[in-house]
Amino acid sequence: MGKLAGRVVLITGAARGQGEQEARLFAAEGAKVVLADVLDEAGEAVAKDLGAGTARYVHLDVREEADWAAAVAETKKTFGKLDGLVNNAGILRFNELVNTPLEEYLHVVQVNQIGAFLGMRAATPELVAAGGGTIVNTASYTAVTGMALLTSYAATKAAIVGMTRVAAMELADKGIRVNAVCPGAVDTPMTNPAQLAPGPDAEASAAAVAELYRKVVPMGRIGRPEEVARLALFLTSEDSSYITGQPFVIDGGWLAGVSVF
Repeated sequence: MGKLAGRVVLITGAARGQGEQEARLFAAEGAKVVLADVLDEAGEAVAKDLGAGTARYVHLDVREEADWAAAVAETKKTFGKLDGLVNNAGILRFNELVNTPLEEYLHVVQVNQIGAFLGMRAATPELVAAGGGTIVNTASYTAVTGMALLTSYAATKAAIVGMTRVAAMELADKGIRVNAVCPGAVDTPMTNPAQLAPGPDAEASAAAVAELYRKVVPMGRIGRPEEVARLALFLTSEDSSYITGQPFVIDGGWLAGVSVF
């Protein structure tokens, strides 16, 4: 019996990176998982690997209300209920504040912030119908501190932490717990896009990324997506039964302070 035996969890951005690792870990812990993404080929492959009795892939653009309604309906049709949501989908754009076009800013808001809002709103009635459940939102360590070139990203992640707290207060009496994971740098295609094109350039990029985080992170390395997945598992399982409304930073100590060495 795994920690999520009998649970049905919808995970966004599940075709690769953190979302994929969350789906794999949750399935290993006994959950039925619905993987949602816009990367259909990759998402279908992960779901097929996990098995039809365990996983289902659905196309979901988190910006679209209709897509959310369809994904929740398909989850219920396939597995009979929904009692967990992981809002993992997100995008990252680097730009100086004064050089950020409004279109770019709004695009990040639509995916990261509006996507999480629509997800919580769409899932909540089914979580209530299931007798309670969990929501895990993916924020960022930049939600609680600053980082140059990330105005749009940090703004959306701070908004996610705020929505997490409000939702936790409103849904507590319905048996629904809402928390947020706040990763630092994690070794995924979003942090290091060169992963998507193996070759000398990708190797050089990976080496540069490793060297950067060796210097700035007290633990001396970038995070691994499976490490974030384990935190999401904790917040989805009964191990965290008395925790709600909280942001959990997972960053190798990056936020702890500035090293003088």
